[in-house]
Amino acid sequence: MIKLIPINADSAPEALGGYTQALAVEGASRLLFISGQIPQTREGTVPEGFEAQCRLVWSNLLAAVREAGLEVSSLVKVTTFLSDRRYAEANGAIRREVLGAHTPALTVIIAEIFDSAWLLEIEAVAAG
Repeated sequence: MIKLIPINADSAPEALGGYTQALAVEGASRLLFISGQIPQTREGTVPEGFEAQCRLVWSNLLAAVREAGLEVSSLVKVTTFLSDRRYAEANGAIRREVLGAHTPALTVIIAEIFDSAWLLEIEAVAAG
């Protein structure tokens, strides 16, 4: 059984918004590196609007996690790429809804996304 140990240094800024500064993993027998997941269905459809795209990306990411026999609480590092800073609040709200009380290490980057129809992309690392 793995043990996730949140690391939050008192000398660094407090981690606010559903993440931890660092996450130590003990007892893991494997790591799962999840490629950037995109807001596209298997059939190639990209939904309209940020919230729909964000929920689809999380659905795609969690499908890979579950296929590997892991669960949302196995996520140890999540990196989100947003196409625009204006999506930050909605992104955070949906992420907290998906993750619940789980607080992995987290990075959010504002960047140009590969396909201009995509408003975000999320990659992650899980341990099991």
